[in-house]
This record gives sequence, structure tokens and C-alpha cells, in this order.
Amino acid sequence: MDEIVSNQHTLKEHWTLYKRMLKSVHHNPARFNVDPAKLRPFEKLLMKLQGQLLDGMIMQSCVEQLFDEHQMYVTKNAYFAEEFAYNIRVLFAQIEPKIGDPSEMDHRLQYVGICGLYVLHFQIFRVIDKKVFKQLWDVYKKIPTITLTGNIMWSPNQFLLRSLSPHISKILDKRSQGNVANFTQTYLQNKVQTVIREVQQYYVQVCSWMIRMESGIGAANSVVDDLTSKCSLFIQGLLWAHNISHLVKTVMNIHAYANKPLTKTAVLALCRLIELLKSIEATFHRRTMVIAESITHIVQHLQFMAMSAVNTAKKRIISDKKYSDKRLDVLSALVLVENSISGPPTKERILIAKLAMAIGSQMKAFREDELANFRNILMKMEVMSDLRGKLKKACDCSFVYWHRVIFPTYVADRYEHAVDAHRLHYMFAALADCVTPMRNSRHLESNEDLLIAFYHEIEDNFDEHLLSPLCRSVETNLRLSIHQHLQVGEMNPFKSSMKDQTHFLKMKPIRIFHRYINVKEHVTHYLDKTFYKLTTVALHDWKTYAEMRNLAAQKYGLEMTEGHLPTQTLEQGLDVLEIMRNIHIFVSKYLYNVNNQIFVERSSANKHLNTINIRHIANSIRTHGTGIMNTTVNFTYQFLRKKFFIFSQFMYDEHIKSRLIKDSRYFKEVKDENNQMYPFDRADRFNKGIRKLGLTPEGDSYLDQFRNLISQIGNAMGYIRMIRSGGLRCCSNAIRFVPDVDDIINFQELCVEENLSEETQNAASNLDNVLGNLAKNFAEGTEYFKMLVEVFSPEFRTSKNMHLRNFYMILPPLSLNFVEYSIGCKEKLNKKNKVGAAFTDDGFAMGVAYILKLLDQYQEFDSLHWFRSVRKKYKEEKDSVRRAQAEDEKLVQTGSLTIKRLETYQREFDLLYYSLSSARIFFRADKTAAEEQEEKKEKAGTSKAKAVKS
Repeated sequence: MDEIVSNQHTLKEHWTLYKRMLKSVHHNPARFNVDPAKLRPFEKLLMKLQGQLLDGMIMQSCVEQLFDEHQMYVTKNAYFAEEFAYNIRVLFAQIEPKIGDPSEMDHRLQYVGICGLYVLHFQIFRVIDKKVFKQLWDVYKKIPTITLTGNIMWSPNQFLLRSLSPHISKILDKRSQGNVANFTQTYLQNKVQTVIREVQQYYVQVCSWMIRMESGIGAANSVVDDLTSKCSLFIQGLLWAHNISHLVKTVMNIHAYANKPLTKTAVLALCRLIELLKSIEATFHRRTMVIAESITHIVQHLQFMAMSAVNTAKKRIISDKKYSDKRLDVLSALVLVENSISGPPTKERILIAKLAMAIGSQMKAFREDELANFRNILMKMEVMSDLRGKLKKACDCSFVYWHRVIFPTYVADRYEHAVDAHRLHYMFAALADCVTPMRNSRHLESNEDLLIAFYHEIEDNFDEHLLSPLCRSVETNLRLSIHQHLQVGEMNPFKSSMKDQTHFLKMKPIRIFHRYINVKEHVTHYLDKTFYKLTTVALHDWKTYAEMRNLAAQKYGLEMTEGHLPTQTLEQGLDVLEIMRNIHIFVSKYLYNVNNQIFVERSSANKHLNTINIRHIANSIRTHGTGIMNTTVNFTYQFLRKKFFIFSQFMYDEHIKSRLIKDSRYFKEVKDENNQMYPFDRADRFNKGIRKLGLTPEGDSYLDQFRNLISQIGNAMGYIRMIRSGGLRCCSNAIRFVPDVDDIINFQELCVEENLSEETQNAASNLDNVLGNLAKNFAEGTEYFKMLVEVFSPEFRTSKNMHLRNFYMILPPLSLNFVEYSIGCKEKLNKKNKVGAAFTDDGFAMGVAYILKLLDQYQEFDSLHWFRSVRKKYKEEKDSVRRAQAEDEKLVQTGSLTIKRLETYQREFDLLYYSLSSARIFFRADKTAAEEQEEKKEKAGTSKAKAVKS
């Protein structure tokens, strides 16, 4: 606390100003409306606070307390004094060799504690052990200062000098004190000179360790060797982290403490060490699963080894038959160690084991090597039991906050050396460690302000030194590449440096605290914005910028947005008005895809096929107005009337009607035998037999013509669906500026209330009409299918159209006919002559679903279980072919072709089933006509009840 307060120069300055202001108040209390009687106690309180907190006496006040009370004289307890001094010597003997050694962890912080204990011992007993003091003083030859937290440096020599003066004047001369300052300067110079070499060594060692962590785990000969190697590997990683952390903190903080500037080379070397620190943490994180699996086993193995050592010591004690209280105490301590170690290795249990060992190690129960081995095992157990916590402390880079001035230099260097762009992630991970201390800050009203300021500082530096230069570099490179036909100067990679910027563009998004920066998207956005603005200034350059967009996609993989200048689209496709007037031609010339909601031209004399999608329809509706939607539905209704007349005539034909009645009776007779499934062979005979009634000049049977008719009806319904979707898209684009569609403000009423002019009121009335029309079209766009079902279904279900009641019986042969046609169309895609080729025709499924809804025959068709029958049929045929292949090897090739053909048919039937299932959803196939009538009556009753209540 003393060191932290003494480092807060702003606090001291403000405290001085506050006291100075208080003197002004004291001279003129009336001016500040202060009672003079209260000033004196307040000044005394301030002086007390200053003495307790700001004068660097917090530690001294603690150790100078009176510990003698209630007839317990601590200062005169010789045994306690001796034990106290002995423990200081023992602890220091264990810690001192580790300081500055590669095996050091947090030993320098323990050294801080020992110095504090030594001062406490002196204050209680007023005894200075010259030998121990000399040993404590000479630690500066290894480390002159120690980082306590953040940028707070602590000098053990100054602490001892301040706490023990003047009692050490005889022990310590001025020369020894001067040597400390000289050595600090020498240490700093040596570290700066050797830091490059140390970074290279650490880099090789850490990379080697990471490779072993990634690949070498689990490669031992036995379980014990495996556990030992894993334990050593984990601890080695932790040791590297501690060593690197100590080096970075010491060098950076000493320079800041001594106001010495760092060279750019040294700064970059220290940044590399920070990256190594976070890479160690990332490696542990990546191997979390392996570590989690191993930790328990490693701890159990260490417990076994510790128990074995304790058992050996117990046997030595027990073997001596001489009884004494001291021997019993040692034995009891060893039993306590056993009990502590045998359970889970918590901090409390390990602490108890250490305390018990202080007694248990007496009477030569352990040899020196055994005791050292036991302490080593206990240390490993302590590390393994809290590996994540110790790793987090070792890899904590929150101190970077106090040295963030190095960040611009680091980022600029990363830009100059783009090959290792991925290293940026590690530096930002180090910066993220600063968030937790900032969230715990209390000197601002909201710690979020501190966090936001830090975020903006990092973001601005990153943008200034990397993102902006990168964007300009990519843009310049694209311009030079596009204008190579001009004299743009020499671009010789051997004479001028050519940077490969793609490394930055291939990086994963960088996380800065709670946000992400995607370098690739940032560059893309910059180029999009620049190209768009420059194109608006000079429209004649649109082709150049289009070429630069293409080059950016090819060279850098940037997916850029089209400028869409001028704003009105030129891609309108076939006009809705044109389609509406020639809908009979459109439904025969185009094929519908239900999933993508797109129409594809059936055939064309050109090298390309026209397509129509929702975007074309929306653009067309925007051109003609939303009123064209109702007109289109009306034209479609007239077209459907004509088609349904032909549909009825076909179904009334005696050949068809009689065959369907016959098939219906046959199915009722055999459905129990066929597991409720319509026989496939019956449908196949119908499909082939109808060809006997005659063929058209093109070779189509009556069933082919009937299929085309249903496909055209389905295409018309698909067009209505697309009109509905296009209308919704057009309306949503137009109405997106209205805040609440359900609560649209009446502008005319507002204008009347404000007594505005008549022209303004008329304009407001026009605006209200436009908004009302938009809202109406936006809300009612979903009712077209329902209208077309309700207008035809009553007529379809009357008694005079009884000849249609067996329509569902023609669907099995009709679907078989469609599958044969569909396979033939798809096979033509691979042929040179592509006349009649097609890859989709969902109009048939749409038409079947619509007609089944009109006739209320969904349940009747489902009762045929037709698609189950198809699967069964093809499965049986494939099984029979495979049996024939097994019996005769000559049939293997023929059988494979047969199986392939059967699978093709099966796949087409599955696609038809999926398309039909999708189309049925549009017509609410889950409800029959009777259920829909009941639903209407319930709604009507509810509305009447509401009217009566109102």
C-alpha cells in the first residue's frame, strides 16, 4: 500500500492543492459559508489521514503495534523469538536459490514477505541478525527491484534501510548503499543488451514446449512415465510463463521507474515476449481436455509418492523402541501429514501438511534428500491442484495498461512485417487482461468510462498505424494493377519493397475486449465506400471501378458490394402486365420451382434461358403500382375457369371415368391384402394402357396431355404465389419508413388541429391515402390462395360434378407418368440436343395439391398410401436383382445398371413427394372442408358476441 500511494503523483498533487484551499477557507470562512469552529477538527482529521495513509507509514504502523497485552509478553518470549528467527532463515534458504533461476515461480513475492517478517521480528524483539540481514541485502545482486503489481516497483534495499534505520548504520556503510544504485544501472544496461538474445532463446524453447504439448502427450512407455512426463511438461510451461513475465515486467517497470527511454528494438523484443506469454496460455487452453483428463491422475500419483515418503519416515520413528513425548509428537505430525495428503489437494490441506512437516521432519525422520524430494512433490501437488489459477497469474498481462505507449510502435512494426500478422491476436489478448482491473476501479463514477476511453485509444492506434495504411495500400495496388497500360512508373520487386497484404486479410477477426474487428471486412467496407463516392463524382469511371472490384475479389478475396448506380434497377425481366395479358402462353412456356420461387424458361432459341423471380416481380409492381396485383389475380381466375372446363371434360370421358370407378372398386376389395396400399402394377397398367386410346402427332398420350394441363394450372398458382411475395416485398420496401404499421398516424387530422393551410391538409389527406393503401396491400397479400380456393370449391363439390369424385384414383398413374417425363427431361440435359430438357417442374405438384383441395380429397388420396407402395415396389425389385446377381456372376453389370435405374426412379418419386407435401401446406391440407366450415362458424359466433357486448 505504501508503494502504491507513493507512486500516485496525481493524488499527492491534488492533496496539496486541497490543503492549500483549506487554508484559504480558514482565512475567510464567511466567504465559503463555513463555521470556523469546525475547521480546526477537520484540519486535524486531514493531518491524521495524511500520517496514516499518505506518508508511507502504513507498514510501519502495523509492525509497531503493541503486541504485549493481558499478561502475554510477546517481546520477552525467547522461544518464540528463536523459532521466529529460525523460520525466517529456513524460508529464505529455500527461496533465495530460486530467485533469478529458470525454476523460479512466485519466489520473489515470497521474498517480499520474508523481508516484511524480518522487519516485524526486529520491531518485536529489537534484535538484528547480521548474517540474515546481509543475505537479505545481497539479493539485489540477482534482482535489484521487484514488481508488486502493475507498474509498482519495490526495492528491498530501500525498504530495509527505511524500516531498520538507524539501527543498521554499523552493519551497512555508504559504499554498500551506493553499490545498489550502481548495480541497478548496470543491470538495466545488461538486460537491454541481452534482451534480443534472450527473446530468441525463449522463442525456441517455448516453441519446442508447444510442439511437445501438441503432439508429445501420451507417448510414454508406462502409465507412471506418462504421468511424470505430463506433470513435468505442464510445470515447464508454467515456469516459462513465470520467467518471461518476470523479465518483461522487470525491464519495462525499471525503465519507467528510472525514466529511461527504451529503444525500438528493445520494445519490439519485449512485445515478442508478451506474445510468447499469451501463446503459452493459448496452448494450455487448446489442450484443456487432455489436461483435465490427466490432472486427477497426476495428483493421485503425487499423493502416492508423498505417502510413500511419509511411511518411510514413520517406520524410522516406530523402529526406535524408546518412548518419548517428542517422538510421539513427531509421529502424530506425520499421521496428520498423511491425513492431509490423502484427501483432495486443497490449499488448506496442503498448508496443514506443510505445518505438520515442520514438526514431522525433526528427529532425523527424513534424510536430506528425502526431505527435499518430499517438498518438491508437495510443490508439484500444489501447482497441479490449482494449475489454471497459477497459469492465469503467470500469464496476466494487465501491467501492459501502464506501458500502452508501446502499442503504436508495435502495430506499426506488425504492418511493416505482414508475414506474422496472426501475432496480433496475442497482443490483443494481453490488452484484454487490463479489463478486469479497470472494472474493479473506484476512482470514477462509472468504471465503464475508463474502459471506453481505453478501448477508443487502442482502436484509434490500431486504425492509424495498421488499418488505414492497409486500406490505402490495397487501394493503391488495385489502381496500379488496373492502370498498368499507362506509364505508372517502375514496379520492380528487387528495387522497391512489395508487401504481401493478404496475410492481414486472411486473419480471423480480432477481439478487442467485447467487440471484434474483422480486418478483411474493414478493408472491403473502405473500398466499397471509396469506389461508390468516386463513381458518383465521375459516373463515366464506373467500368474502371467495376474492374477494380473484380480484381479485389481475385487478388485479395474481397467480396465487394455492387454500387447499383444509377439507383433505379435495369433488371426487370418479363413485365407483370405482359405476363398477365398472355398468361396462357406463360404457363406453357415456363417451368416453376417451388423451393426457390423462380420460373425458368422451358426452351429458347438463344444461348441462355430467361428466369423470373420475386425481385423482378417486385420491380415490375413498383413500376405499375400495387393495383395490378388484383387485376393479375382476376386474369388468372379467368384462365383457370377455361382450364377447369377442359379438366372436367377429360374426367367425364367414359374411358377415363369407367376405368377410375373400376380401380376404386378394385382397391376397396384388395386394400386389406395389400396393407392399405394402392398396387403399383395397377397404376403402371393404367399408364401404359391409356396409350391405346390414341396419341397426338407429337407422341403424347391423353394422360400426358392431362399432366400438362395440371402443370399449367399449378404454374398459374405458382405465379399467384410469386405475385403475392413480390407485392409483399414491394410494399415492405415502401412501408419500411413507417414506424408502426399497426398504428399509423392520421396526418390530415393533425393538420386540421394545427389550423394549417388547405393545401397542406389536402397533401396530408393524399399521404394518408397512400399509407392506407400500402398498409392494406401489406396486410392482405396473403389471401389470394384462399380466394381462389373459395371461388371454385363449392362448384367442384356439387352433385352435378360427381364425375370428379374419383380424381384421386388417377393420381398414381398420373404421378408415374410425371416421373417418366421428368427423368426423360433431366437425361436430355447431358445431351447435345437439349430440346425438351428441364431440371424442374413443380407446377405439377402445385396443381395436384390445388385440385385435391378444391375436391376435398386429401384424405382419400392419403388412404391410397401410394408413395409407400412405390418404395415397397422398388425395394422388392432391387432385392430380386441383387439375388439374381448373387446367383449368376454374368448378371452383375446388367444388374448394377438396373439398380441404378430403379434408384433414379425412386429418387424422382421422393422429389415429387416432397414437392407435393410442400405445395399442400399452401392450401391448409391439415383441415377438411367440414372442419373449415366449423371454424368459420366459430369465428362468426365470436364476432357476433363481441358486437352484442359492445
